[in-house]
Amino acid sequence: MASSFSVLTFFLPPSLLLFMFFFSFFLILRVFVARFIWSNGRCFTCHGPEMHPFIGCLIPFYRNRRRLLDWFTELLAASPTQTIVLERLGARRTVVTANADNVEYMLKTNFDNYPKGKPFTDILGDLLGCGIFNADGELWHTQRKLASHEFTTRSLREFVVKTLDAETNERLLPILSSACKDRRTVDMQDLLRRFAFDTVCKVALGTDPGFLDPSLPMSDLAAAFEVASGICARRGAALVSAVWKVKRTLGVGSEGRLRASVRLIHESVMGLIRRRKEEAAAGKGAERSDLLSRLISGGHSDEVIRDMVISFVMAGRDTTSAALTWFFWLISRQPEIEREVVREAADRADRGQGLDRYQELKEMKFLEACLCESMRLYPPVAWDSKHAARDDVLPDGTEVRRGDRVTYFPYGMGRMERLWGKDWMEFEPRRWLEAEGRELARVSAYKFAVFQAGPRVCLGKEMAFVQMKYIAAAVLRHFELRRAGGEQRPPVLVPLLTAHMAGGLKMVVRERRELDSTGRLRGGGCDRLETIVNS
Repeated sequence: MASSFSVLTFFLPPSLLLFMFFFSFFLILRVFVARFIWSNGRCFTCHGPEMHPFIGCLIPFYRNRRRLLDWFTELLAASPTQTIVLERLGARRTVVTANADNVEYMLKTNFDNYPKGKPFTDILGDLLGCGIFNADGELWHTQRKLASHEFTTRSLREFVVKTLDAETNERLLPILSSACKDRRTVDMQDLLRRFAFDTVCKVALGTDPGFLDPSLPMSDLAAAFEVASGICARRGAALVSAVWKVKRTLGVGSEGRLRASVRLIHESVMGLIRRRKEEAAAGKGAERSDLLSRLISGGHSDEVIRDMVISFVMAGRDTTSAALTWFFWLISRQPEIEREVVREAADRADRGQGLDRYQELKEMKFLEACLCESMRLYPPVAWDSKHAARDDVLPDGTEVRRGDRVTYFPYGMGRMERLWGKDWMEFEPRRWLEAEGRELARVSAYKFAVFQAGPRVCLGKEMAFVQMKYIAAAVLRHFELRRAGGEQRPPVLVPLLTAHMAGGLKMVVRERRELDSTGRLRGGGCDRLETIVNS
């Protein structure tokens, strides 16, 4: 067939070929216009931006491309259903919702109709392969069972004692103490991402890249993850997806850099798998408890192991560090709330003699409320998309067609007056506490969908809270962090794979004056590093 077409194009006159090209183009244009007219005439429950024939909402989308989060939020707040529908040239029809009933329907009630879908797996497939965050169906069920063993209470306690203790006391706190004494500013976003990369590599790979240690060179593996995650995120936000797909085929530009970074990541992990297997075969090395070693001992294929641990590293590297970055900025603007967090941390440490550190962290209810409030306003993942397997209708009446991208929007949900009241813009941790303030209030996971919900709820939720509480309590008990230069303007959130703070979070580190028994502050000192490390 292809050869016949080549012969025809060789003998046909150029004018006829040009006519055939334009005729085909106008046929396609007619299909698009007809589809749009049919769509606009039929969907009476759809709300969203201004639409134009053929190009859809391409113009307003392009105009707001640098503020998509706030634009979507404004549209959702104006929609009577808190749901909008977008159609634009070069992209599939997209339903975006901040309606908690819709979120529950997608993530639980009709879960099977809303898988990640091929369009999503295409975006992350080069990096994550068939890992748990990029899998659907039976493959996802199998990997979820494997991963669930990593989040038992015993493994969480080991994580606190072995990993967090060492990384916090031997690296993070000394770095902050040094900055305090030298009156240097630190980029907390960068510091927290380095911390998270070190800890997740210890848990997932059984290796210590030492990325947080300033005396060690830059980790090539960490740099490759940084490049790969950034380019994959830009794929998802591309105005026209065909552009990055062509660049991927040709291996040029950003797609060429992505290919090189993915190759380095895959080769590094596969090399580690081979060495670990060789050690086991030779009877060398102590028994290991990291995820990689457990998967190897379980007899899984090298590719499955590779994709699983890469997914684990990606999740652990970005999410908690993003959440803590925004938390430290928000808490620095609320001195009274900050003081209450410090008081709770000191009180639990004093009363926790004899308790293990894990149980001590579990009892820090006010700190957990502060973290939830921070993630309400600045969720680590601003939006998450599924793709409809079949035609459907959401609980609010919005029509969904097979193949539609259906996105629930935690960033916008945290800003809906109908969900959080007129004070939604305020940082108010007490909204997460019962009236007496001693226990956390029950809040629907579909209203606060930061950790997903339903069958796909995040397995690492408790581990994330353990890590965030540990770091927040340790840092705030010893230091005050204030934005450098007295900067008052809110930072800009850039929705990469996680909520990145544009330009980082430059902060001045000051000594924390200690609380005495009456709750008043008394002087401390940045030079008491030995006390800090051993506390």
